Amino acid sequence: MISTSDFKNGISIELDNELYTIIEFQHVKPGKGGAFVRTKLRNVETGLVIDRTFRAGEKFEQAIIERKVMQYIYNDGHNYYFMDQDSYEQIPIDVEMIGNSADLLKEGNNVEVSFCKGMVIGVQLPATIALEVVETIPGAKGNTVSGAMKPATVETGAEIQVPLFIKKGDVIRITTGDKKYQERV
Repeated sequence: MISTSDFKNGISIELDNELYTIIEFQHVKPGKGGAFVRTKLRNVETGLVIDRTFRAGEKFEQAIIERKVMQYIYNDGHNYYFMDQDSYEQIPIDVEMIGNSADLLKEGNNVEVSFCKGMVIGVQLPATIALEVVETIPGAKGNTVSGAMKPATVETGAEIQVPLFIKKGDVIRITTGDKKYQERV
């Protein structure tokens, strides 16, 4: 059991027979009446965010989250398939579970998959991924100083905005959270 005094961002709790992750919380001690805790909770299955207020000291069942590093092997258009590197078991994960960074996944990349009661509840890509630029317009000589950007397609098919000096064949590092160019590798 977990009490409201143990709340931290990222902790998962069971509430109304559903699994929620705490996005943010605030302990409030008004001048009159008992203390309470305001929270923003994300439903792990649906992604719906709700606001909920609890009395201080209220107890909940803490969800046990298991995290495994798994290797991305392929996708079939609907699901992305990942392999457990210990047991070689393959599991399909829906593209919506991965999020908008799914097009940055390259075969062989390792990701962290979160499970609760045997069910996949989340996929965490590495903070940055290095990919090769396969198509971009050539930059003009002398365009290395300005902060202008141009579109480039990387080997996974994702389109990224890159500086003008990047050319076809360059390997670049991209942040997976916002799909932004970070540096040339």
